[in-house]
Amino acid sequence: MEAVVKVGGSLAEDPTGLKRLCQELSVLAEEYKILIVPGGGTFADTVRKIDKFYGLSNNAAHKMAILAMDQYALFLLDITPNSIACYALDEVGNSAKEKMPIFLPSQHMFREDPLEHSWDVTSDTITAYIADKLAAKNLILVTDVDGIFSEDPQKSQDSKLIQEVSAEELQEWKKRTSVDKSLPKTLLQSHRDCYVVNGRYPERIRLILENKKTVCTHITV
Repeated sequence: MEAVVKVGGSLAEDPTGLKRLCQELSVLAEEYKILIVPGGGTFADTVRKIDKFYGLSNNAAHKMAILAMDQYALFLLDITPNSIACYALDEVGNSAKEKMPIFLPSQHMFREDPLEHSWDVTSDTITAYIADKLAAKNLILVTDVDGIFSEDPQKSQDSKLIQEVSAEELQEWKKRTSVDKSLPKTLLQSHRDCYVVNGRYPERIRLILENKKTVCTHITV
């Protein structure tokens, strides 16, 4: 497996950009063995809203958020050329030639239940877990920002893109970033690097696959 790629739910806010990204990923899948893992997007936001009002148990919120990823996956399947649904990891390697598999994680995650039930664990950590299970060469988190910033770029003019940061250092950060809190721990456990990249520029994903420099954040272990 060349790469496990998370397509963030935030990208759905830009329909033209997301459709272009999905088309470019389909092209890349003709050259590289890629698995797409969905984010949660507005589907997961609905779960967060219900949790806020009703105080869901951690177990219920966790499972509902994973089902939100399934919903986003079905949406991605509908707009991505030459894509195919995968419900189990052993299906990934058996997917039809020139078809790009998109993973619906609920069946596997409910059965194996490998991660903490917490909002600290989102599709970022789930994607890292899947990349480790598949021994993927690259783990790429595609979102709507260029990577991880020193400060929230929407709130601070002094914010700077961090081109490289260690998972150990990131684990010590107390501030919110574009990745979930559990990701650094998962990366350290699996000894796996990770790239955080802006999906509005699909060419950057290709450059990562080609092991070339581009605008992104490289999380090292």
